[in-house]
Amino acid sequence: MADSTTLVHGGRVRAAAHAYRIAVRKWLDLSTGINPQGWPVPSVPAEVWRCLPEDDDGLYMATTAHFGNTAVLPVAGTQAAIQVLPGLRAAYGGGMRVGVLAPTYAEHMNVWRAAACTVNAIGIDEVDTSLAGIDVLIVVNPNNPTGRLIDPAVLFAWHEQLAARGGWLIVDEAFVDATPAASIAGAVPLPGLIVLRSLGKFWGLAGVRLGFVLAEPDLLNALRAALGPWHVSHPARWVAQRALMDRKWCETMRVRLLADSERLSALLATHGLPSPSGCALFRWVPTAHAAQVHDALARQAVLVRSFDDGLRFGLPGDELAWSRLDAALGEVMR
Repeated sequence: MADSTTLVHGGRVRAAAHAYRIAVRKWLDLSTGINPQGWPVPSVPAEVWRCLPEDDDGLYMATTAHFGNTAVLPVAGTQAAIQVLPGLRAAYGGGMRVGVLAPTYAEHMNVWRAAACTVNAIGIDEVDTSLAGIDVLIVVNPNNPTGRLIDPAVLFAWHEQLAARGGWLIVDEAFVDATPAASIAGAVPLPGLIVLRSLGKFWGLAGVRLGFVLAEPDLLNALRAALGPWHVSHPARWVAQRALMDRKWCETMRVRLLADSERLSALLATHGLPSPSGCALFRWVPTAHAAQVHDALARQAVLVRSFDDGLRFGLPGDELAWSRLDAALGEVMR
């Protein structure tokens, strides 16, 4: 059985540098889907580093304003919540048959399997016929790595069927912030609906390890108890409050990211790598030659994510990075 230490994720530049004998500083890392033009973090006051975090520091008001409801809990990265949810489901005494809309972020399937649940990967065309046989459905929307986006109306229909018999719909919206109309976070709290959000992707703040869970108050209270006190650091809370309140930056960044995603799609197509799907933060290239292209790009010190059936390209952060990618693709794909 796999555990979280055996799963490979993006951003492992040091490992790539070691494997290819290329210095870390020379790499163009397009492997994560994290915004390379992240929110500009101001200097953190010294007292923020000295003091324990407090719930009444203003973050709650910022999150409720941003997400449009009050049923939200900050957590030390959404992965922290993903790890705990199987145990909470067991504590509730609900069924543990789990369906994961695949292919997708592997940690979801990993943690439920580690909790001795029956877990099945489900294709998008199989959901309607599979719902009767599962108790928990997990959907990443937009999907990672393909960028597939499911209409909120479809998600609500699935949720209605699950909730009618005590089931859960877990929607991981880590990449949705650039397309907020696709989010269903504003519908929380609804019985059996759990929405995960991240500060790491759109804001480019993965290093602060901060995410949010939106769910029914009883479930949030159970999650808070499971995680314990002070599970989100004071500096992370301080940064998050200000980032969430910066509406002008968000509006400007949404326009830029969507434009850059289209630019990346066009660039890939010119090099014989059509990208039929993606989201604002990455493009998906289905190809049977993923491993070969990934290796060839790595030899040019360009790191992308490779999967069995395709490649995921993150966005270059500046014009030099765009030129480097163009040149590397020209060398690899000629």
